Amino acid sequence: MIPRYSRPEMVQIWSQESKFRIWFELEAHACDAMAEIGVVPKEAAKVIWEKGDAATFDVERIDSIERETKHDVIAFLTHLAEIVGDDARFVHQGMTSSDILDTCFNVQLTKAADLLLEDMDKLLVALKKRAHEHKDDICIGRSHGIHAEPTTFGVKLAQAYAEFDRCKARLVAAREEIATCAISGAVGTFANIDPSVEAHVAEKMGLAIEPVSTQVIPRDRHAMFFATLGVIASSIERLSTEIRHLQRTEVLEVEEFFSKGQKGSSAMPHKRNPVLTENLTGLARMVRAFTIPAMENVALWHERDISHSSVERMIGPDSTVTLDFALARLTGVVENLVVYPENMMKNLNQFKGLVHSQRVLLALTQAGKSREDSYRLVQRNAMKVWNDDADFLTELLGDEEVTSALSEEEIRDKFDLGYHTKHVDTIFSRVFG
Repeated sequence: MIPRYSRPEMVQIWSQESKFRIWFELEAHACDAMAEIGVVPKEAAKVIWEKGDAATFDVERIDSIERETKHDVIAFLTHLAEIVGDDARFVHQGMTSSDILDTCFNVQLTKAADLLLEDMDKLLVALKKRAHEHKDDICIGRSHGIHAEPTTFGVKLAQAYAEFDRCKARLVAAREEIATCAISGAVGTFANIDPSVEAHVAEKMGLAIEPVSTQVIPRDRHAMFFATLGVIASSIERLSTEIRHLQRTEVLEVEEFFSKGQKGSSAMPHKRNPVLTENLTGLARMVRAFTIPAMENVALWHERDISHSSVERMIGPDSTVTLDFALARLTGVVENLVVYPENMMKNLNQFKGLVHSQRVLLALTQAGKSREDSYRLVQRNAMKVWNDDADFLTELLGDEEVTSALSEEEIRDKFDLGYHTKHVDTIFSRVFG
């Protein structure tokens, strides 16, 4: 985790203090459940809760024990025994390290998902607001980076809203899939711990029980979770790339907000660069990169190994912290985006009516011309605009083959911009309800 791209609330989820607190809660809840079935004295379970709950776990002390034991969970349990005293012998009865490590990891991922869902809600609010604000601002649509037909900037933002709404639904599903608990002991058979303990811990931690854990929670769940984060990152990059293209000097239809005192270049004082969306493009690459090791973690040896452990210690915090930052940054970009409708119209008219070529093509076919002849006639006049800076409407009106099929009024009618936006309301009703 790099502080530059981190926000405190998400970072806190992954702190050592938070992790050890979750470990304690899992152990203490398990003691409560075991006390109910007579495995642990009820008074001991009470003491464990009281002393552990009031304690501040000493991270440095745990680290020093681990340097000797070479085992993180044993180091924690040793430190907990120093706090609790004799009753600590009842902690971790019939449990294995993976019960704590895996369940804790899923608790952290669930908490991270909740923060990310809050982030996405804020982004969706911003996109909806700006989409309605620019619903009727006509701009040129582009395919292959080349002028195609008119759309509106509001429709562009409505598309982004719909995409992130799908991303949110995926994250909700991924959160549900990752929110499982495994307290099943060595190789997951419950030989030394009753399944009721797992059920109790799961309920207390807001998790579902893992049907078959084989000592570790199956990593296909985690692969799905991190893949979902990767898809969200890709959607962030898609919108960021669109904004970057639209901010190019030759286009300048939108622009990231440039604050007073901000500098764009150390060498060129005139520069106002799309630095935020460029940054988001880079951050998206990092989050997406974590999906491959997450998928490779699925294939563990037999009931378990720990080849996944080092991977998850990195990708858990790094992916969620980075995506949290990226979503918040993108929300700020959208909220403060400067939009230039005048430049949109200027760019749309740059090629003097070419954007209406399809309407003329269709009109000629409706008038009796073959599609091949219609395409030839329209393209013949369109190329004069490309090559000779001619006016498309003027060329069509001067083409006898065209005017033999269509009247001047019919041709001029095909240059109405409103024709292209007549179903914007339908699109908005589909997206926003």
